[in-house]
Amino acid sequence: MLAACIREKFPLIIETDDGELVQGVYPGDLIVVSAPEGGETAPALYLLEMVKTYRTPVIALGKDHPASRRLSYVVSAAERIEMRCDIRRGTHPEQHLLCAADEFTGMILYTEENELVIENCREELGLSRLAWNLSLAEIKLP
Repeated sequence: MLAACIREKFPLIIETDDGELVQGVYPGDLIVVSAPEGGETAPALYLLEMVKTYRTPVIALGKDHPASRRLSYVVSAAERIEMRCDIRRGTHPEQHLLCAADEFTGMILYTEENELVIENCREELGLSRLAWNLSLAEIKLP
């Protein structure tokens, strides 16, 4: 799972079977990328950058769309994001929900005074608040 804090507002376009939704994303909101079955960091960083910097639209598939089971990485952008393992990946235009691996289920992520706050973090993960000030430009990609 990767998270980035938004520094400037922008419209997030969400494409659905029924049309197009436009959601405002504001400073302090998060973009979170999840790989419910695990995966490499680089593709998650690329997806995060595509949404955060290049404003790539997000696609929400229909609930029975066969491609949902093939999505390796999913993304959400909102003020607070709840991680859930009991939803079908890529099918929720509601950006406060994100499909995640079982160990992240129930975690809620948001920012408070430039810190990432993680509620309901399982003890074995050992993380509840993380000070962060790293831009994607500082992360070296292969």
